[in-house]
Amino acid sequence: MLTPYSGLLRVLPLLLLALTVTVSSEHTSNWAVLVSTSRFWFNYRHLANVLSLYRTVKRLGIPDSQIILMLPDDMACNPRNAFPGTVYSNADRAVDLYGDNIEVDYRGYEVTVENFIRLLTDRLDEDVPRSKRLGSDAGSNVLVYMTGHGGDQFLKFQDSEEIGAWDLADAFGQMWEKKRYHELLFMIDTCQANTMYTHFYSPNIIATGSSELDQSSYSHHADNDVGVAVIDRWTYYVLEFLETQVTSANSKLTLGDLFDSYDESKIHSQPGVRWDLFPGGEQEGRLRTVADFFGNVQNVEVENVNATEPGSLQEDLIEIARLVNKWRARDQDYLARQNESLVSKDASAHKEPSPHYTVRTKVGPAKMSEESTWQKRLVGVSVLGACAAVWLTGSILGGTSA
Repeated sequence: MLTPYSGLLRVLPLLLLALTVTVSSEHTSNWAVLVSTSRFWFNYRHLANVLSLYRTVKRLGIPDSQIILMLPDDMACNPRNAFPGTVYSNADRAVDLYGDNIEVDYRGYEVTVENFIRLLTDRLDEDVPRSKRLGSDAGSNVLVYMTGHGGDQFLKFQDSEEIGAWDLADAFGQMWEKKRYHELLFMIDTCQANTMYTHFYSPNIIATGSSELDQSSYSHHADNDVGVAVIDRWTYYVLEFLETQVTSANSKLTLGDLFDSYDESKIHSQPGVRWDLFPGGEQEGRLRTVADFFGNVQNVEVENVNATEPGSLQEDLIEIARLVNKWRARDQDYLARQNESLVSKDASAHKEPSPHYTVRTKVGPAKMSEESTWQKRLVGVSVLGACAAVWLTGSILGGTSA
């Protein structure tokens, strides 16, 4: 025989499961800041470098809302472009990097050293829209990729200004002090690129660059129809690894695997990696998966069912039981008062009317049923619990990703 509480007994195990799942991982979100610092048509490859990384991080799960894209020139609409509205990073032109689904956050003369540093340190005016802000926090893994023309401890912005190695180091220092990242991966493709991270001093940073001091960073190949080089060598081989090896956001390949893929005979310069700022050094840094920075994956763990501290599952279940008893007592009291009211009305209806006046009965709305309010609450709880269980089961079986 079903009682008014049978549904609750079926729902409670589902509620129990829903309450036990909490998101817990070393990082809670992923952000990417992708910057090209070069104007002019002959620097087409620098814009292609950035758009190639942009396509990769989107493929691995980072949404546009968590990507800051800075492009100083619009090569797609340049009158010299033989393929208007497109940007390619390979001479076979298999993939249009510009396409229909691109969100540029800083364009043209908005790409300045000042705006870049303000973006990192969150020193923007109140009227700056959310799309132009880096919304990272203490739980965020941040990828910063930069490309352009540089030299010993500097990177040029649009041939009109420079950002120095100390400027970049202090910007990351402010980010750490303001709890704007959990771990940070810095990548740079320019001449003498490795000199740009020599002054970093903030913890939890892994840095890598395309070339040593006094070395150039070379382009990979040109497209004769486009008329200029379409990608740089170091970025080309980084992308080759990411596109052929890291095929999904669930890939277990690590940063160690990525950096081991560097081949100086192909890159024509000496790429560098700096591990000393990372907790555990190279040994721990190499274990970080590529998806920890290029993807958007979070882990799930189950809370200890036997925990009794404040906010624990046991405390939640005790509170639910207390509310159930409270609702049941109120419902029983309500039904008792309704029954008393019905008995009183029946007694009045059987009295003989007085011969001196006629009794007029006021007709009001009729109650369709005597269904208890507790049963209604139970149905609502059952539906909500079932919906939560279906969603939760799908999340656990399919994995989670922001």
